Amino acid sequence: MDRVLKGAFAALGAGAVALTVSLFIPPYPIPDFDQVKASWRASDAWLLDRSGEPLSRVRIDHQRRRGEWVPAREVSPALEAMVLASEDRRFREHGGVDWLALPGALRQTLAGGRRGGSTLTMQLAAYLNPELEASGRRGVVDKWRQMRQALAIERAWGKAQILEAWLNLTPFRGELEGVDAASKALYGKAPQGLDRVESALLAALVRAPNAGGSRVAKRACGLLERVERDCLIAEGLASSGLRAGRFERELDGAAPHLARRLLETAGVSVKSTLDARLQRFAATTLQRHIRELEGRNVEDGALVVIDNQSGDVLAWVGSSGELSGAREVDGVLAPRLAGSTLKPFLYALAIERRLLTAASVLDDSPLAVTLPTGLYVPQNYDRSFKGPVSLRQALASSLNVPAVRTLALTGYEPFYRALKDLGFELKRDADHYGYALALGGAEVTLLQLTNAYRALANAGRMRAVSVRPERSDAESKDERPPAIDARAAYIISDILADSAARALTFGLASPLATRYRASVKTGTSKDMRDNWAVGYAGRYTVGVWVGNFSGAPMHDVSGVDGAAPIWREVMDFLQEGAVPFVPAAPEGVVRRRVSYAGAVEPDREELFIAGTERSKIVSIAHNAIRPHIETPAQGAIYAIDPDIPAGRQRLMLTARGAPRGARFVFEDGKNARADKPVMWLPQPGRRVVVLAGADGKELDRVRFEVRGLQTRR
Repeated sequence: MDRVLKGAFAALGAGAVALTVSLFIPPYPIPDFDQVKASWRASDAWLLDRSGEPLSRVRIDHQRRRGEWVPAREVSPALEAMVLASEDRRFREHGGVDWLALPGALRQTLAGGRRGGSTLTMQLAAYLNPELEASGRRGVVDKWRQMRQALAIERAWGKAQILEAWLNLTPFRGELEGVDAASKALYGKAPQGLDRVESALLAALVRAPNAGGSRVAKRACGLLERVERDCLIAEGLASSGLRAGRFERELDGAAPHLARRLLETAGVSVKSTLDARLQRFAATTLQRHIRELEGRNVEDGALVVIDNQSGDVLAWVGSSGELSGAREVDGVLAPRLAGSTLKPFLYALAIERRLLTAASVLDDSPLAVTLPTGLYVPQNYDRSFKGPVSLRQALASSLNVPAVRTLALTGYEPFYRALKDLGFELKRDADHYGYALALGGAEVTLLQLTNAYRALANAGRMRAVSVRPERSDAESKDERPPAIDARAAYIISDILADSAARALTFGLASPLATRYRASVKTGTSKDMRDNWAVGYAGRYTVGVWVGNFSGAPMHDVSGVDGAAPIWREVMDFLQEGAVPFVPAAPEGVVRRRVSYAGAVEPDREELFIAGTERSKIVSIAHNAIRPHIETPAQGAIYAIDPDIPAGRQRLMLTARGAPRGARFVFEDGKNARADKPVMWLPQPGRRVVVLAGADGKELDRVRFEVRGLQTRR
């Protein structure tokens, strides 16, 4: 016993010395209440629409979960009462330190207790100055410094301010800090909606934030004055684990994918170019139509709306939300095969270069093209061929073979460069895609594709899009030259708005036939893995993609019954109440009446670039094809078969569109006429064959490889 008393007196003596020394240490500076409130940062950031309306929330700070700063007047009176009953019964009477509780506090402190009679103000002092709790176990000196800090706070702040700051700064459970985060995470409601039982549980958590449910419920029951019914409810709530599961989603709101791209700093609100009303309508429309297609193995979709003039993105719907098995994938930026949606740019190139006109007749008949990977035989969507058709009808009705023939006329390298100028970030070189570019054999994003169609709507001018308002003005002043000739862009827009020309494939009653002028194109990739509808009317361009992020094919879903109905509904929404808009033809576009030999199509009026107009169309345009080597294919690899006698193996060289006198020229200087097939004895190695005109000028060149043993005649 004597030993215990000696130890206690020694501890008190050491404490007295320490207290005396601490008197000469000034308290920490007292921050202004408004400064503390202004420095508060929620763990989330908010994306706002163009008018400041909240759209989406993204969690940025993963160290702690903070909600919004909540004024004391917006906290449930029940919670305030429970907190004072649990933590500081004489809060309204004392000046920061509850002197009546000091004896008990001293005993708790000497025993290693953490709170030891701390008032709310003393706890707040520790929140504002973490050094006061850095050791984790406070001694007499630490307690005294905390008390002095609390007294200083009480002199500078009012009671309401102290209580408000405490409610927002105190940790409740796990990572939850502040009453807003705690009430929303644990109960799914705002702090003003907490009832007595919920408030008692929160107050009980303050002393033991990570305690087990039964311990928390027992303490809450004491605060509830042991009313049996309330205690049973508290036990039931506590037995669920008080898990913070309702507040954990990383993405939330109407525009989660764009929010994740733009929000980087916790506690800030970022204004975007989105229109909240349109964004919500677009998301709801997409989800409803995807749900209707669920039985046809369709799970995902994406949608984007761009203001044609400013480039502002008005809607950005990255996925079908809860319907998607990969809802965090952003379909607006995910690369997918373009299908037929690249055809307008191909025909624009042919018209711009005066190789074709909208009235030109193209041959829609069976065609086989030699590619490095083998023989390519394009088919139309309905597996039938229409024979001679005009370019207008071929594009509007999305016929595949005429597009491949047109690419052979323009060359795939010029088309590849044109697509790059339109903002498509093609990952491979032109030779890799070859003739497959005509039918969308390249991966593009919905945003790239929609903005390229916007260029058609803007007389061929290609400009970047904006998702932040402050960037819109800078983009609108961009003076780069047009990516597409304005005259060609106008003609293509007119074709894409022509319901009669579209009827050959889609009929007259499809979702593409609008009551207002709209230029629109659908597309479907191989095996129905991607489905598109992109088009523009008046001020807006709308792009829609439908498919599966997994890459699984859809079941009998084409552009006209997959993406098109979504496109139509959103465009109808945008055009509601709008003044009908018909763009004026640019200078250099003329209208002429044309007639077709052989009754290919009825006589009608057509648009031409001045100087290319014709009144009578008498021949099929692909006969005037660009001179090129058809076989061997660019980049192809051929193998010599060791089981076939070498002298019987030949590689056939053919040219298409070669002028009179053209010749094949080989690496060794030998040459052969190009007006008929040449049977060439293959030799191993990397080879080059040139097609040259009668004047020796190079018209085309192919590189290919032969593998195997050397052959002999």
